[in-house]
Amino acid sequence: MIFDQTLFLFVIEVLGTIAFAISGIRLAAAKSFDWFGAYVVGLVTAIGGGTLRDLLLGVPPFWMLSWMYIAVTFLSLVTVIVFRKALVKGMRTLFIFDAIGLALFVVVGIEKSLAAGYPYWVSITMGIITGSFGGVIRDILINVEPLFFRKDIYATACLAGGIIYWLIAGIFGLSAIWAQLACAVAVVGLRVAAVHFGWSLPILKVDPKDLPE
Repeated sequence: MIFDQTLFLFVIEVLGTIAFAISGIRLAAAKSFDWFGAYVVGLVTAIGGGTLRDLLLGVPPFWMLSWMYIAVTFLSLVTVIVFRKALVKGMRTLFIFDAIGLALFVVVGIEKSLAAGYPYWVSITMGIITGSFGGVIRDILINVEPLFFRKDIYATACLAGGIIYWLIAGIFGLSAIWAQLACAVAVVGLRVAAVHFGWSLPILKVDPKDLPE
């Protein structure tokens, strides 16, 4: 059986879209958005990072090439509506779907950038953008401080996953499937460990007395 890389990436992108859409819709529901507002938040969470990536790569945004992404976001909305008690209650559900979507989109961003002929340092950057930027837009829309800019291990997890991908595929020359799997596991694992053990990056503090009046 011949491995179809294009189909594999499409499946990952759809799964990532579902995970990120549910995380966005779930957070919008917690803010008492109506159904349409929640759908919009879920959609931009799912496609925001990939759209910026594709624009930077000079290719048509991925969601404009297939109706599937719009449809799965709608199905994600229906899922949250039907199972709202289980999905909206508590922050753990949001964290799980956000971590899964983050990991899958980092892999997609790296793969698409490599396929376009860019070096690993660009591909890793595109992986971070693909995984993180949708969440930035989501947080802005619901009027909270973007998780990307807080002390949480978020973009750092994307960077770590990208470096692991580069080591496995670029340095050791192993199969891309192993690099993809290791990258995704690293992103999810680092996010889970950071929350469990309370890891965070140092805060850049400035004494108010040093600020200009």
